[in-house]
Amino acid sequence: MLDILSGLETHVALTLILSLGFVLAFEFINGFHDTANAVATVIYTQSMKPQAAVLLSGIFNFLGVFAGGLAVAYAIVNLLPVDLLVAVNSSRGMVMVFALLTSAIIWNLGTWYFGIPSSSSHTLIGSILGVGVGNSLINGTNVSTGINWSKAIDVGLSLLFSPLFGAGLAGLMLLVLMKWRPRSNIHKSPYQRQQIEGRKHPPFWARFMLIVSSLGMSFSHGSNDGQKGVGLVMLVLIGIVPGQFVVNLDSDPIQIEHTKIAALQLKELYQRNEAAILAQYPAPSKPAPAFSCSPSATQQYAADLLSAIGESKSYQQLPESRRWAVRTQLICLADSAKKISKIGSIGDVEKKQLKGIQRDLTATTEYAPLWVIAAVALSIGIGTMVGWKRVALTVGEKIGKKDMTYSQGMAAQTMAGISIGLASFIGAPVSTTQVLSSAVAGTMVVGRSGLQLSTLKSIIMTWVLTLPVCMGMTIGLYYLGVQLFG
Repeated sequence: MLDILSGLETHVALTLILSLGFVLAFEFINGFHDTANAVATVIYTQSMKPQAAVLLSGIFNFLGVFAGGLAVAYAIVNLLPVDLLVAVNSSRGMVMVFALLTSAIIWNLGTWYFGIPSSSSHTLIGSILGVGVGNSLINGTNVSTGINWSKAIDVGLSLLFSPLFGAGLAGLMLLVLMKWRPRSNIHKSPYQRQQIEGRKHPPFWARFMLIVSSLGMSFSHGSNDGQKGVGLVMLVLIGIVPGQFVVNLDSDPIQIEHTKIAALQLKELYQRNEAAILAQYPAPSKPAPAFSCSPSATQQYAADLLSAIGESKSYQQLPESRRWAVRTQLICLADSAKKISKIGSIGDVEKKQLKGIQRDLTATTEYAPLWVIAAVALSIGIGTMVGWKRVALTVGEKIGKKDMTYSQGMAAQTMAGISIGLASFIGAPVSTTQVLSSAVAGTMVVGRSGLQLSTLKSIIMTWVLTLPVCMGMTIGLYYLGVQLFG
């Protein structure tokens, strides 16, 4: 890790350290901001002592980041406009990173201070969309092209439906438990059990399930939210020390050969469907004010890529300028493959081929070194052990009108963990906070415990305001940064 600082000028090294510190600070805040979601039920039901619950939650968050892969990381990164992704080494690229992280941190700290369960994922996505809009306004381009809207819609749908999915599953599980064991002690609240039976802890199996589901929830949170930090760290590294990180220097000759084959296949597919592609994506009549990728230039991108790689069997053999050229063409070709696959006249066989081409084209650009994953995992794990109480109180006591029962805690936490784990598996960024809060609300409805409307209004208002407020803050910070630093 430390070898990346060798040979750097002092101001560049300081910028790199500050930028990485900013990203890891965001993940640290994410850790304690979202930890309450994993420990609220297990602490509230007295299944574990707070210190043990938070410590184990931190450990499982740490492990989750390692196991999560990179699908969510680059789903978030690819929300950014393509012209910024291929020019992130400019001062504007650094302004972008600082603007989006500053607004995300401010909103996260504010909602945490007031004990309102809000989504770090939602916050980060709003900030990234703000960069896209701000970039379009500064460049004088159409806002509709300033954001990767297809990816934004996919992310938006996952954020919209995952809470409904979690609430429905949690309510269904509680209903099954109520039908299966209607008179069981699992349907008592901790207060009722202590008053009636004088026992502090829940029944054995309820306690076991609450602990296991809490750890599973922590693992799922790390695997989903930790990836977002990994993606941001890679943006910083690519922007400040591009020679070492624009492409995976550890790529083996087979991966590089697959990349070249994918470029040739896309070129041939373009030639077969040129008329349909140009009808959907005509060549621009005049140069764009900022760099942009267009499917109409696919053959040129492919030729430039093959020329940049040449006969090299390793990216380490290429000079830094050619590594950056390889990255630029790979991003543009992958973007073209995705856009071409959405053309109605493209057949199913070719659409399947385009998915494989896209996968091979991104194999050596969508990666992360082990130390990056470890640093993010450590930040989110340590953050998990701090500052959990404010939001835990809201999740545990203020969503339903009645005290949470053991069965409600089990159902909410188990199904929320499963929902988030599935989302990580398919590469869909979701909100841990939204999923668990909705799952708790779902169990309160099924259990006829009622809902505290004042709390729900605060949570819903926060969810509604997160996107526009974070977008607005990021647009302002990005515009100011561009004016000051170019």
